[in-house]
Amino acid sequence: MSFPFAPAFRETIAASCSAFPRQAYAGDDLRRAAVVIALVDAGDGSDETGLLLTRRASHLRAHAGQWALPGGRCDPGETFEAAALRELEEELGVVLPPADVLGLLDDYPTRSGYAVTPVVAWLDDVRALKPNPHEVASVHRVRLDHIGADDAVTFETIPESPRPLVRMRVGDDHIHAPTAAMVYQLRELALGRITRVAHLEQPVFAWR
Repeated sequence: MSFPFAPAFRETIAASCSAFPRQAYAGDDLRRAAVVIALVDAGDGSDETGLLLTRRASHLRAHAGQWALPGGRCDPGETFEAAALRELEEELGVVLPPADVLGLLDDYPTRSGYAVTPVVAWLDDVRALKPNPHEVASVHRVRLDHIGADDAVTFETIPESPRPLVRMRVGDDHIHAPTAAMVYQLRELALGRITRVAHLEQPVFAWR
């Protein structure tokens, strides 16, 4: 299936986000965080839509070198949208107006003590990208039609948990929850499906 990076697809995904029956984390035991699922031109001449993924810097204390969506903790009193856009600017140097936020997906409770809110946004121009080397090792544009393929997502079992472990193929590599879970939900929404992901498990190495 094709997802052209064009105004028509922006309108489609914005409408899907607006109609999405979001499930918010109701507890007060987890810290709040927000990430951006930034939809961009895939950048490979295909005119397809991609999304931005980063590899975290190797010197970071938490989750060094892992695949991630731009994001981080919410400041006191800060909305999820404001936190996500602030983190996008801090990590990738991009100032995105609130009008380019398309909506929110389900909160994902992590093993490391956060309830993470994915904020879907539209980024027309990636030329302003200036990754912060203190936080980001590299930035990648992953095509939505590639992760929309039937074999792009797999579910496994691990002895440490009864919950299914999600793996998403990205080129020759794989990403895991929480990033894979949130991207998977966006992929499902683009395909016209409502799929819950809060139950999907993280790999044991991310349980901290």
